[in-house]
Amino acid sequence: MQPLSRHRGIVIPFDRANIDTDMLLPKQYLKSLDAYGFGDFLFDDERYLDHGEIDTPVANRRINPGFVLNRAPYRHGTVVLAQANFGCGSSREHAVWALRDFGVRVLVAPSYGDIFRDNCFNNGLLAIVVEQPVVDRLFQLVRSRNVVEVDVDVAAGTLAVADETWKFMLEEGRRQNLLEGLDQVGETLMLADRIRCYEQRRRAAEPWVFRHTRQDPD
Repeated sequence: MQPLSRHRGIVIPFDRANIDTDMLLPKQYLKSLDAYGFGDFLFDDERYLDHGEIDTPVANRRINPGFVLNRAPYRHGTVVLAQANFGCGSSREHAVWALRDFGVRVLVAPSYGDIFRDNCFNNGLLAIVVEQPVVDRLFQLVRSRNVVEVDVDVAAGTLAVADETWKFMLEEGRRQNLLEGLDQVGETLMLADRIRCYEQRRRAAEPWVFRHTRQDPD
């Protein structure tokens, strides 16, 4: 997983609440078990004027010119700004994969679906929770300036636009995993030596538990 310590990017505004995972990635794309390649299908139902399937060539589809992801500069955005309960609905990790594959690294909202937010951190996306007045101010800046870039410092826990800066809280374990580029598997592998020592101690103390298990080669 790519580490994330500091990020500067264009804000993609979604000024609405309760954007669920089916909006982020419709159900037909869950047929693919690959963890990559979903960026073209993010917000598929709104992004295109015709229906698509996992094997429909994107080049053959008609884009919706009014949708934010099809307009400059937002098509190059990497920071999603949304209202409350972003990522609600089903727990599909594919929705986070679609955001990541599009290029999103940071999300800013007052609240998220719990499982969705967990999936974000497990895939290297920073899902920032800020108070409603901060969200309102950011949308105001987007409307007044058209293009807004934010600067996010993970270590310091700050979100800045020009001369305005806001603090955000982040669980320390998640902060360190982002800084070091660790997902849950990587975090577990960091403890591999301790796990191996525990297994050896238990095998010596309770050999009957392992009587019918394969011995690890040393």
